[in-house]
Amino acid sequence: MKIKNFYVLAVSDLRRAALRVAEAGLAAIDTGQVLKKAVRVDGGVLRVNKDGIFSLEKTKRIFVVAVGKCAVEAGLALENILGDRLAGGVVVDVKGGGGFKKLKLFKGTHPLPSPENVKAAQAVVEELRGLNEDDLVVFAVSGGGSTLLCLPADAECEEEAKIVKTLMKNGATIREINTLRKHLSLARGGYLAKYAYPAQVVSLIFSDVPGDDLGFVASGPTVKDATTIEEAETILAKYDILRTCGLERCGLVETPKEDKYFEKVKNIVVASNIMALEAMEAKAAELGFRSQICTTCLLGEAAEIGLRTIENLHSVSGKSAFLYGGETTVNVLGDGRGGRNLELALSALRDVQGGELLLILASDGRDNGEFAGAICDTITKEAVGKAGFNVETELKNNNSYPVFEKAGNYLLTGDTGSNVSDLVIALKE
Repeated sequence: MKIKNFYVLAVSDLRRAALRVAEAGLAAIDTGQVLKKAVRVDGGVLRVNKDGIFSLEKTKRIFVVAVGKCAVEAGLALENILGDRLAGGVVVDVKGGGGFKKLKLFKGTHPLPSPENVKAAQAVVEELRGLNEDDLVVFAVSGGGSTLLCLPADAECEEEAKIVKTLMKNGATIREINTLRKHLSLARGGYLAKYAYPAQVVSLIFSDVPGDDLGFVASGPTVKDATTIEEAETILAKYDILRTCGLERCGLVETPKEDKYFEKVKNIVVASNIMALEAMEAKAAELGFRSQICTTCLLGEAAEIGLRTIENLHSVSGKSAFLYGGETTVNVLGDGRGGRNLELALSALRDVQGGELLLILASDGRDNGEFAGAICDTITKEAVGKAGFNVETELKNNNSYPVFEKAGNYLLTGDTGSNVSDLVIALKE
């Protein structure tokens, strides 16, 4: 099981059902299994899903570059799939592990960049230099890659860390954050495709972005960027970044716009939250619920979404399941600790009624801390009250983490090796 405290949490029939639905979703997006199904070498052909067919007859060398929270698992899977054809490559992840035979592993930090990230990004660039037309690069790109691919023109990361931290605190959207990130690094926004040129590129995308806009997954390192420095400057001005961060300048760079760098690049989504949601929908139906996928693009303020989602359960009849995928935001006004999923769960506690439940889960296993998410039901509500917390007070202070840390009912998975945004399960018994 992916959820390590499954049996500790499964103290009611409704909770057991929710946890089984969550497990089905996590199993469906397991990186190793996803790639095993999606990618194969068939004679002189590399096949990706149904339509990705790449001849290997003239290919002399194959390299793998895996970046993001799925990178270790993706690298191991691709080493196995490609076998002796693999010449080498680089894996950059937020966690260690491996046991790689031909790939070099670099560990970076997240959600803020560090010198380790700059070193890792430089290693990726060096791996791509000097490739030929008869080379093939297989990228595996997943969420978390934006932070890991920190490569500012001056090779310093502290400036970007200040900027990203301020944007996150002020509730900036992932599109705004990644638009700016593209113009702060020489390894995002299509730059890796430029470095790989003139080799053939197949980029396997694990999407954690609502709507699967590939230019914003890990800030689109192999995707021709449609944003501009002017757009990045607008975001800087909107959030008053330079003044707030005490910076005189930002060091923005333009992303590659020449078509030639992308003519031999194929970007293919191999995993996204719809895969998890469909598996969860099937499991909920199997358990006797009328199951519905409400959206793959859940957006908005976490506290507001929490209330709205629980309110939707009040008017529906029993044995109903509503499923959501996406990524909410938090406008941080207090000085507490927490993540968007924990804040969503804490907010929903204000209005949850008997026979209703929300399970909120970060598919990568980390909701800005050790917990992946939490369960919101009357059991949790009682535990929070007994622990001495006032929900309204803690919400105002953005202090959800200590609440669930003391009251329990949090989800513990550790790093899942998957990343397709957040998943929300709403059940009515």
